[in-house]
Amino acid sequence: MLPELALGLHTSVSVAAWSLTAYMIPFAAIMVVSGTLAERWGRSRTVRLAFIVYAASSLACAVAPTASLFLAGRAVQGAANAFTTPLLLAAISDLVAPEALGRALGKFGGWQAAGQAFAPLIGGFAAAADYRYAFAASTLAAAVLAGYAPADPGEARTARAPGAPAADGRSRWLALANRRLALACAVAFGLFLTSSGLLLLAALLAGDRFGIGPSGRGAVVAGFGVAGLVAGPALGRLVDARGVRLVGIGVLVALGLAVAGTGLVGNVAVLAILVALCGASSTGGRLVANTLALASTPANRAGATSMTLAWQFLGSALAPLAWLPLYHHLAALGFLGASLGAFFSAIVLLAVRGSAASPAQPQR
Repeated sequence: MLPELALGLHTSVSVAAWSLTAYMIPFAAIMVVSGTLAERWGRSRTVRLAFIVYAASSLACAVAPTASLFLAGRAVQGAANAFTTPLLLAAISDLVAPEALGRALGKFGGWQAAGQAFAPLIGGFAAAADYRYAFAASTLAAAVLAGYAPADPGEARTARAPGAPAADGRSRWLALANRRLALACAVAFGLFLTSSGLLLLAALLAGDRFGIGPSGRGAVVAGFGVAGLVAGPALGRLVDARGVRLVGIGVLVALGLAVAGTGLVGNVAVLAILVALCGASSTGGRLVANTLALASTPANRAGATSMTLAWQFLGSALAPLAWLPLYHHLAALGFLGASLGAFFSAIVLLAVRGSAASPAQPQR
């Protein structure tokens, strides 16, 4: 909806694109510490409050009369959402047996991909009438979700072995300084530098090259989420059977090749197919990064996932700034640049051997 957003706020598409960065920078920055803080404050209370703040900031975006106020609302949205996803991932790891973790995270990643891609579809239909309707929908969704929250660790199975002492605040922070977590962060950063760039550039390409309107652009991008939703469980089973390193290298290389090829397409059907392939591959990459993160730090799973997600969404925040100038110079060059993040993540997994690339199962 970037062109319609720019028109409604009386600004340029480049300024409107800052709405992605304004959201992602506080999202990524706060997520460095959000998981560890929430473990101290309580998951349920933290997630509930985060959704309430997200609903209020979404409403502010819907009624903002200027670009500056809109961007401020987006920044608050990002800050609030930093306290949701890492806690949901930590809750899954508490509830699911280690041998089924890949399948569970595959399903979770599939639904994440669906949300990531169906949001532009909903936004595209809304933008055809008024972009403010999309933010009204976000307000309603967050208000409903405030009534649901993951269980606190004391109410579910925890990472501690029977009889082990509870981790204090200092030990939780110190536990994050480990090689496996650094690997997960690097993979997540490169992955989202590519996948977020792909979603943005594919929507622009659909309009610029093929003259597709906002609802059509949203439909093309939605294929990313549909493919991720379908492929997620199967990729999760594959990770359980073959391991994160082998599967991770495969899906990341596939993602990089598909993104690089997207800038060269000559018809909408091929564009839609490549976007769908990117969605399936990106879901696999997300699954690999999340699996590495959860297994890296049993003493502070929420902190590990929040740290990984911080790097993941830092990649998302930088994607518009890195790839839009290349795209405006030459569309194919923008997509080629965007593909580099996935190749970087694949090289990281390929270069790292031993225990760091094969995380141990979390203690139950």
